[in-house]
Amino acid sequence: EGLIEFYDSFKDMFEFFCKNTTIHGTIRLVCSDSNRMKTAFWTLLLLASFGMLYWQFALMFSQYWAYPVVLTMSMHSEPKMFPAITICNLDPYRFELVSEHLVQLDHMAEESIAFLYGIKTPASLFHVNEKNIRVKDLSSIGNVSKSSFKLSQNFSLLRMPDHNHRSGKKHSSVGFRLCNATGGNCFYKTYSSGMGAILEWYRFHYMNIMSQLPVIINISDHEEQIEDMVYSCQYDGEPCRPSDYVHFHHPVFGSCYTFNSKGTDPFWTATKPGIPYGLSLILRAEQKDHIPLLSTVAGVKVMIHNHNQTPFLEHEGFDIRPGIATTIGIQQDEVNRLGGNYGKCTTDGSDVNVKLLYNNSYTLQACLHSCFQHIMVRKCGCGYYYYPLPPGAEYCDYNKQPAWGHCFYQLYNRLRNHHLNCFDQCPKPCRESVYKVSAGTAKWPSSKSQDWIRQALRHQNGYNSTSNRLDIAKVTIFYQQLNYQAVNESPLLSENLLLSSMGSQWSLWFGSSVLSVVEMFELLIDTLVLSLLFCYQRFRAK
Repeated sequence: EGLIEFYDSFKDMFEFFCKNTTIHGTIRLVCSDSNRMKTAFWTLLLLASFGMLYWQFALMFSQYWAYPVVLTMSMHSEPKMFPAITICNLDPYRFELVSEHLVQLDHMAEESIAFLYGIKTPASLFHVNEKNIRVKDLSSIGNVSKSSFKLSQNFSLLRMPDHNHRSGKKHSSVGFRLCNATGGNCFYKTYSSGMGAILEWYRFHYMNIMSQLPVIINISDHEEQIEDMVYSCQYDGEPCRPSDYVHFHHPVFGSCYTFNSKGTDPFWTATKPGIPYGLSLILRAEQKDHIPLLSTVAGVKVMIHNHNQTPFLEHEGFDIRPGIATTIGIQQDEVNRLGGNYGKCTTDGSDVNVKLLYNNSYTLQACLHSCFQHIMVRKCGCGYYYYPLPPGAEYCDYNKQPAWGHCFYQLYNRLRNHHLNCFDQCPKPCRESVYKVSAGTAKWPSSKSQDWIRQALRHQNGYNSTSNRLDIAKVTIFYQQLNYQAVNESPLLSENLLLSSMGSQWSLWFGSSVLSVVEMFELLIDTLVLSLLFCYQRFRAK
């Protein structure tokens, strides 16, 4: 006996299959051969069942190849690391190297405000006599001359009429004119609010001035004391240590400190929720700004973020008011994305085509900023001052690149409107923690307690102020609960579920199993072999 059964004809083979197969309904094709109407009916019924079966198969495969995901949520409760906290005093340094140009810019701003609104701004507003910050070790970067830079008068603030077609009323917008290198392509960077226009105009000139500073600067050690900004720091009832924070300077938000930046010290492990077990800070929040037109906000900038992450305070930070005690409760959510065919995400950024300009871990904002800076250097010939530079590039200066503002604002509008490919090149992290915050405020210190609190700060920290609560602030950041919510992506239709669904459909339409599929393959093989035998016999007969 062999594996292949030999039949005298295709009819015998088909009758044998219909009588012995486990597929339901096929035997009716043989039993009803004396009644052609029934045979035709069952033939059509079986063909219709086959059609419906493979139509369902096509729908399932099209859904599977779309790679849909389903979100599953789970709750976890365990001790975890306290997040990184960054605070900034909104008081950027007035570096001695560029102080002369900043004074000139302050006078230009004073004249512009007087021209636009007829308001004579007092010179004391700009604090031109503030103490300058000396940059040391300038000899190692060569001869840097103050007189080599000149403020441009080609970007004056203008008031332009703006007719509102809906209301029929005439309004005026404020802005400044930007042109390309040839002067043939110009546009106005306008704002409906004069305050917004003045702040952006000031920042534009400020970036050109600050581009004169070396990329890496050292600030004198006596200017780096955290006590100048943080009067008191406690975590979980214990005083903070010098190793708990790192310092950096932001060109807009001023002197900044990040607590628990690495997230590896067991000291910062959160074991209990609640206000007494969080981070409590008493902060200096003076409004004697070195450069007041960079920001109109008084207080302290705070951001809660992940460890080893660059804090982008302009996107995610929030402000703490002076004279106020702010309590901030945080709740952590963890998001896990599948990636691969199910979505675009990256584990650590190593597979991203954009070379990151930040030394910390991968984030979407770090990738977008790096991507924009690379395009900026390539298109405009210089880099945006607020972002790190690629190797060999320099920051934009309208004395060297007169048209960089025109190039920058057009590129930034394209980025904002998703017309640059940065959003395509920068995927989200496959795993990230998101902190949801809820805040409450109260007057602090109270009228009855402000005298002794000021006395205590004066003796302990050298605090000296005549204002009532307007130069200090208190902030407490704590976990509301230690349990956190994990949001995980999982395939809506996995391989196992696909096979199970196919088996269910097969059973629905034919009431059979996988062995029935094997029987059909056996029928096909027998048909092929029998056809070859018949062809061989005809060939021999000739």
